[in-house]
This record gives sequence, structure tokens and C-alpha cells, in this order.
Amino acid sequence: MSHRPFHHGNLRAALLEQAEAVLRERGLDALSLRELARETGVSHGAPRSHFPDRGALLDALAERGFLRLDEEIRRAATGAAAQDGRARDDHARTLHAAASAYLGFAVREPALLDLMFATKTDEPPEAVRAAAGRLFGTMSGLMDAGVAAGAYPASEVERLTLLLSATVQGVSALVTSRRIPADLGEALIGDGIALLLSGAAAGR
Repeated sequence: MSHRPFHHGNLRAALLEQAEAVLRERGLDALSLRELARETGVSHGAPRSHFPDRGALLDALAERGFLRLDEEIRRAATGAAAQDGRARDDHARTLHAAASAYLGFAVREPALLDLMFATKTDEPPEAVRAAAGRLFGTMSGLMDAGVAAGAYPASEVERLTLLLSATVQGVSALVTSRRIPADLGEALIGDGIALLLSGAAAGR
């Protein structure tokens, strides 16, 4: 694995990039501060100036993952919303684009996604909670747009946000565990969104 050049001021970012590469290529068990220091080309004690222990490193990776996933979903949704069409069709297309971005992230970064949603015995630090909250806020914002599109009433937004999130996470887990292929995952996402919207409309 190649060393990444860095200046003193961006050692933390370099360590996180290298940690992500290790996680992606060799899995969670291969991550250690000592090995990370060696692979980044710094002294064994250098990572501890940013990450006091392995748990702090994993928390930082989870935070970084939530923020990146949030950005990818926002970008996909914005691109889909820029198209012209009927309001309800636009909303369905936007939800599908966002969900597909989620699935794409899961396929590229399965170990990171597992880490992000791993069960923790202690409360995660505020930075991780805030990053996860930002992602959920983005999903909620997407569902808010359905109210303006006439797809469902505002009273349904919270429930439908949870339902969409659970659907996409569940499909992603099936794909990353190789229970189903990615193309079937995409089809299931489309089916899930169609059922979600038709059920919400029927309940109006």
C-alpha cells in the first residue's frame, strides 16, 4: 500500500484516508494505530495525537462515512430534481436517485457502512451523532418535498422517512452480503419506493 504525502497540518486527514483504504481492502480487524502509523510513514506515536485509541479512530471513520454518504445523496437528489416533469413523478425520481446513491455507496464501501451502523455499547460521541443526524435530516428533507408534490400529508413525513431509510439500508445489506446481486437491489429499491408512495397516497 503506497504512502500518501502530507504536511504536518493534514496528518489527521492522511491517517483517515489510509485507514479507509485498510478497511476497504483488508477489513476492520486489520485496523490498528501502530500499523496505520507504519503504512502512513509516521512514528508509532504520531496517530495518538489525533486518535487517543482505536475506538476514537473508528468513531472518526464513522463520522466521515456519514458525512460522505450524506453528500452523495444530496448530490444525486439535486441532479434528479433538476429535471422537468409532473411534481409526483419528479418526487419519485428524486427518491430513487437518492436511494440508488445510498446503494452505490454501500457497494463501494461495505465495511465502512457496517462500521457506521455497528451496535455500540456506549453512546457515540457528539460528532458521530451529528453526522448521522445530518444524514437522517437529508432523508427527512427529501420526504418533506413529497408534501409539496401532493404525494402525502405532512403528518406522514416522519413515518415515511423511517420506512424509506429502513428499506434502503435493508436492500443495501442484502447486496453487500451477496445475498442478491446489485441489479436486483436497484429493482427492489424501485419497487419499494413505488409501494411506499402508492400506499401513502391510498391512505390520504
